[in-house]
Amino acid sequence: MNVYEIDPTTDARWDDLLQNHPQASIFHTPGWLEALKKTYDYTPVAFTTSPPGSPLTNAIPFCKINGFFGKPRLVSLPFSDHCEPLVTDKEQLDCLLAYLQQRRGAERWNYIELRPKTPVLAVGDEFRQSHTFLFHELDLRRDLDEIIQSTHKDCIQRKIRRAEREELICEQGTSDSLLSQFYQLLIGTRRRHGLPAQPIEWFRNLVDHLGERLTIRVVSQTGRAVASILTLRFKHELVYKYGCSDHRLHNLGGIQLLLWRAIRDAKNDKLWTLDMGRTDPGNPGLVAFKNRWGTTRTESSYLRHPITARDSLLTHGQSFISTHFFARLPTNLTRAAGSLLYRYMA
Repeated sequence: MNVYEIDPTTDARWDDLLQNHPQASIFHTPGWLEALKKTYDYTPVAFTTSPPGSPLTNAIPFCKINGFFGKPRLVSLPFSDHCEPLVTDKEQLDCLLAYLQQRRGAERWNYIELRPKTPVLAVGDEFRQSHTFLFHELDLRRDLDEIIQSTHKDCIQRKIRRAEREELICEQGTSDSLLSQFYQLLIGTRRRHGLPAQPIEWFRNLVDHLGERLTIRVVSQTGRAVASILTLRFKHELVYKYGCSDHRLHNLGGIQLLLWRAIRDAKNDKLWTLDMGRTDPGNPGLVAFKNRWGTTRTESSYLRHPITARDSLLTHGQSFISTHFFARLPTNLTRAAGSLLYRYMA
């Protein structure tokens, strides 16, 4: 089979492929890819066996990323929790990956990385596991009573009741005011976790390019933002992408209330699934939080070609720098560091 290179942000066939393929997600959409391109100067590209002029029946999207020292890499997809290859059989997948391996030398790509959600993706011996993550999903096709009863009685149900007693004010939308409140909470949360904050332009571009598929929810008390979440919607799925809060007000149950409101809205809109995103197994607190919502948990690994011992050392070094450097930066420098470095961290 021949392989063709296309631009998924401009190819008129791309939307039809996403609507027809069961593995398509919000991370495959032109809006998500445009936001990546505009914020980080990445180049979106997809590879397919479908000839020009024929219906698009398969593709794997990537972004071409320039490394900090200038060596490029091909990632599917950066800053996306997962990105399944949109193929119909193993023959198509093998053909596309064999082509990319041949291209790697000519293009001087440092590596090619796939970020599937499927726990076991048969891609041959050339691609090896790079990072392993946990993924949590909540089945929304059950009754609301059944969903809430499946959650942890103390850490979820009691927190929601506490938030409702406090008469916290919940707002949602994509206004500049909501984005500003969300981002201020995000900066503090990222700093506590030893991470730089994403540039504010990333979220502005997501709002601009995803439109009604994106919702920011903020809960506040007496004018003070307590917690915020950002969710994405595509077809029958809601994605919990970002969450942040004022740690001094955790006892009010703001995050729990916002997630419960998002679940109720999703049920009203007849969505099927809440995707709670990827979690590093080394973050037991976040793993426990997602487990307590009565979710189904799976484990999956990103796949890289080639992978070396040096890659593991670099990953360990980045973790060390985060823990011992970013957590100690003043807030304004945390924000500046994110704007400068994030494009190289994908």
